[in-house]
Amino acid sequence: MSKEIQRTETNAELVSAMERLGERARAAASGLVLLSTEDKNRGLTACAEALISHTADILEANEKDMEAAKAKNMPSGLQDRLKLTEDRIQGMAKGLTDLVKLPDPIGEVLSERTLENGLQITKRRVPIGVIGIIYEARPNVTSDAFGICFKSGNVAILRGGSDAIHSNVAIMDAIRAGLKAASLPEDAALLVEDSSRESAAILMRMNKYVDCLIPRGSAGLIRRVVQESTVPVIETGAGNCHIYVDESANIPMAVDIIRNAKTQRIGVCNAAESLVVHRKALKALLPALKEALAPWNVEMRADADALAVLPSMTPATEEDWGTEYLDYILSIRTVDSVDEAIAHINRYHTQHSDAIVTESEENAKRFFSQVDSACLYWNASTRFTDGGEFGLGAEIGISTQKLHARGPMGLEELTSYHYEIRGNGQVRP
Repeated sequence: MSKEIQRTETNAELVSAMERLGERARAAASGLVLLSTEDKNRGLTACAEALISHTADILEANEKDMEAAKAKNMPSGLQDRLKLTEDRIQGMAKGLTDLVKLPDPIGEVLSERTLENGLQITKRRVPIGVIGIIYEARPNVTSDAFGICFKSGNVAILRGGSDAIHSNVAIMDAIRAGLKAASLPEDAALLVEDSSRESAAILMRMNKYVDCLIPRGSAGLIRRVVQESTVPVIETGAGNCHIYVDESANIPMAVDIIRNAKTQRIGVCNAAESLVVHRKALKALLPALKEALAPWNVEMRADADALAVLPSMTPATEEDWGTEYLDYILSIRTVDSVDEAIAHINRYHTQHSDAIVTESEENAKRFFSQVDSACLYWNASTRFTDGGEFGLGAEIGISTQKLHARGPMGLEELTSYHYEIRGNGQVRP
């Protein structure tokens, strides 16, 4: 691996080093557009093999990050995000090979037409160019983001957080080794090893080199990037995901969905944080749910109406309705109608993923049409909001905005388009 950005003595040195990184990215982008689908698939396969062959090095590096996380009492949900295992590394490799199986979006003709003057206009899909990703304690993002950028013809500048720095460096070493083995441009993947706030701030202002910036992480990180960046941003939101249990819900189904959405993996943005329950479903749902969540010691923070049914729960505060816990905590709010549930969700959610459990098709359709979220579920867990689960391959994030991309961002979401106009001497009168 060639020398990457490392912590420097002065801000001027850091700015200069970041500029050089940007120049390398822009140069690599020019070459990346020339790669065939076969070239890109060969590179992804080589990188997947390199991740497996570098497993021991990656796990050793991750252990350093985990030791540091435990020493500073990082919350368990964030430690879960940070931790790598052999299975998770194999999953990262599989994410790359899954991309090989997907169609290459670059070059796709989106539309064609011929004007009355004979001009032939073709709208064709092209890469965005250089994509910067700022993320926190999720080292798997290093592999996922590279893979999806590479298959879509984009160079990735990756700037992870200090909590995962050893893991990220080891993963990047493997990726670049894979690219080198495949005789492909190593600078298709670039890592900013300086994890200070200054390096992130500089990356946010690198308009000359970076075409698009994608933040992944806490609400605070995302808010900072959206507010401070002069590079165009695709906003990925935090996940205060809701499940509404309607009066007609199948209670055993509801319990299973909530258990999965809350406990299957707590440190992820598509985990359920908030439960909204129709008053008529409280007595049937709450005792069964408490029993189902007991193995994980989930703290249930409830309003007064729910507490009247199950007094052993913890009283909720106003703050609970809008909190992404990333922990074994679940807020519970009582409502008298699907309309009241929709109003509550739209007030407190993060427009990520929300679900309704109901046997009423009318209420489900009402929920789908009025809840303003990227992903809406009827009788299913919110944990399915994921590029891999949607058949998109490894995702680069879940967009909660409405312009350009929304929901899991796969290959097509990392492309733009241009117009190709062919004539035979036409001039405008």
